[in-house]
Amino acid sequence: MTQRDHLTIDLFDVPKPAPEIPCSMDYRATVAHLVADMLKAAPGDRYDVAAQVSRLTGRDVSKYMLDAYTSEAREEFNLPAWLIGPLEVACRSHALTHWLSEIRGGRLLIGEEALEHDLARWTQKRDEADEALRALKLRLRRPK
Repeated sequence: MTQRDHLTIDLFDVPKPAPEIPCSMDYRATVAHLVADMLKAAPGDRYDVAAQVSRLTGRDVSKYMLDAYTSEAREEFNLPAWLIGPLEVACRSHALTHWLSEIRGGRLLIGEEALEHDLARWTQKRDEADEALRALKLRLRRPK
């Protein structure tokens, strides 16, 4: 019997979505904080990010708009979904996509991490198949 390592994340655990409780999914403040954190960690200031997002989308995105997206008080000025990708590119982040995948019951794997997950999954399947083959061969070797 193998011992389970409780410190390592199990890649095969099934993530659970956020509970569907009435009035519990108003994520405006959460999104505002995530955007603020992304902008703080971005290379360059908010003017640089706004310019890059504007270039990526072909639409004018100003520093003022970015400031408004980070404010909980600006309820009428929430980050539109079409800006998530370009904003993450400009900030060199996956924070919003990661957060969204978690609340919807998923897990975000990027680049090599996704390949490592596939390798682990296929290795587990191979090991299970090898074990089934061993058991079958052993069964066929037994006298009748």
